[in-house]
Amino acid sequence: QLQLVESGGGLVQPGGSLKLSCVVRGFFLEYHGIGWFRQVPGKEREEISCIRPGVSSTNVAENLKGRFTTSGDKTTNTVYLEMTNLTPEDTATYFCAADRRVGIASCDLRARYYDYWGQGTQVTVSS
Repeated sequence: QLQLVESGGGLVQPGGSLKLSCVVRGFFLEYHGIGWFRQVPGKEREEISCIRPGVSSTNVAENLKGRFTTSGDKTTNTVYLEMTNLTPEDTATYFCAADRRVGIASCDLRARYYDYWGQGTQVTVSS
């Protein structure tokens, strides 16, 4: 059974950093992709990053490049989202999700390709 479990969220001061983890159970990162997304109540879900470790593909949304990076560890089936220089506008619930398509040459940021989602982890940026 496919399961995605996010962790690492919490309260951080503006300018601080945080590293989120997404442990994937039930499929292998070698063959599939993982995306990170965030959502604030009342607002549309926002695409953050994606990774397909099997083809060494990563991507980060343009407005977050330079502050957010994503990486993966195939041996532990874990994907990370590292966030730096956080601002209150980064406050949201952060989700990882699975793109279970196979044979894809690069990862895809578009949420419509992700059909299995974790429960989310809350990130609050406040002084």
